[in-house]
Amino acid sequence: MTDQHGGARPGTTTTTAAVGAPSGAPDGLSDDTALWLVRHGETEWSRSGRHTSVTDLPLTEHGAQQAAALAPLFADLAPALVLTSPRQRAVETARLAGLQPDGTDDDLAEWAYGEYEGRTSAEIRDEVPDWTLMTHGAPGGETADQVGARADRVLARVGAALAAGPVVLVGHGHFTRVLGARWIGLPAAGAGRLLLDAAATCLLGAQYGVRVIHRWNHTEP
Repeated sequence: MTDQHGGARPGTTTTTAAVGAPSGAPDGLSDDTALWLVRHGETEWSRSGRHTSVTDLPLTEHGAQQAAALAPLFADLAPALVLTSPRQRAVETARLAGLQPDGTDDDLAEWAYGEYEGRTSAEIRDEVPDWTLMTHGAPGGETADQVGARADRVLARVGAALAAGPVVLVGHGHFTRVLGARWIGLPAAGAGRLLLDAAATCLLGAQYGVRVIHRWNHTEP
């Protein structure tokens, strides 16, 4: 069962399907496969470390500058598909980066933080000392498995387009990290090992048919 943002409702149980093969088994992908992931530029809450999912904040002035700095990277790219999260910070990042989105996808929305929306990790750990989003999730929000299921749906959805050319997905910090983890066959909680800064880009692809991460957390000067 899904909520209005395309994720599984809290309290339901989902099973994360295997998208990549951790063993390194070939996935049958062309070695010129190019899946670009982009995190939106800075917002007031991302600057202060406040968890932001459904709260629809605009970019700060600095965030807009970060997004515009991505334009040269994508200037000569001819994407087969560009999708963004429905949140304005993602849509605006795509526009300023010179991308022309083909639409928005609710499954690209950020991890639903539930009761932790707008709170910092330090504040949460005052109450739950060993808390991490990947291991504990968020009360009233999503678990790692639920977010992983959304990531798997996105990757399945863009599969046909990847055969036709590069695909660009513009979204959020935690969800984009989960996309990276699922691409190489890690469980969603493995995204905790992948840091991602505001307005950073990542390039996923394949080598000898095996899913790989070509570059991660690259920020433009």
